[in-house]
Amino acid sequence: MRALRIWLIVAVVLGGLFVAADRIAVNVVESKVADRIKSSQGLNATPDVSITGFPFLTQALGKEFDEVDVRLGGVTATADGHSVNVTEVKAKLHDVKVDSGYSSATVVRADGSARISYADLAKAAPKGATVSYAGPERAAKGQIQVSGQLTDLLDGAGVQVPASLRLLLAGRTVSTYSTVTIEGGSTVRVRSEGLPKLPVPGFDEKLRKAVDYDLQIAGMPRGIKLDKVEASKDGLLFTGTGTNVSLAG
Repeated sequence: MRALRIWLIVAVVLGGLFVAADRIAVNVVESKVADRIKSSQGLNATPDVSITGFPFLTQALGKEFDEVDVRLGGVTATADGHSVNVTEVKAKLHDVKVDSGYSSATVVRADGSARISYADLAKAAPKGATVSYAGPERAAKGQIQVSGQLTDLLDGAGVQVPASLRLLLAGRTVSTYSTVTIEGGSTVRVRSEGLPKLPVPGFDEKLRKAVDYDLQIAGMPRGIKLDKVEASKDGLLFTGTGTNVSLAG
């Protein structure tokens, strides 16, 4: 019995040492993978990388990792020269295969997501416009609410408003539901569903140009194309996937 207890103690100690070595190794490789992703994808900041699965050493010896979680910083969206932060940017890499020197890797499938708050959407909106949650029914349709003083919106769009018309429109507020879509994997498009008719010919289209706008998301890992948008109380969540993504370079 004494001998059995000794072997059990030895097994526990060796198991602890293996776990410790496994965790040290995964930290080293996570750092290398983070540097590789930053370099190959042209990111402004080093991402936070977490390699899942245990034991890690078995995956490392085979140079194949089942799943790698990546959190990105420094991702921005721009509209007419205005830049805003994109928060909660994540990528989940599946079936990652790396070479012996960790100088390149390929990812069989990558799932990406990015969130933009309403406050940041408002920063990128046309001058004079505010952006807010449109309620659960409208959110289910991918819609947000865009509103503002009519004269402020027209002024912000650079529209020349005659003095007589300015007096007529003074104090009027525009509120519209706008549908948000994403095209080309990175272009966020905000388009109004309906606007009030103005009493001057030609100004209806000018008003539409004052509330409709696009944002360009820059900094997402290349190979991941965002193609879905979901509106919630916290903002807009964009998701997309990529296949056979290269981390070489």
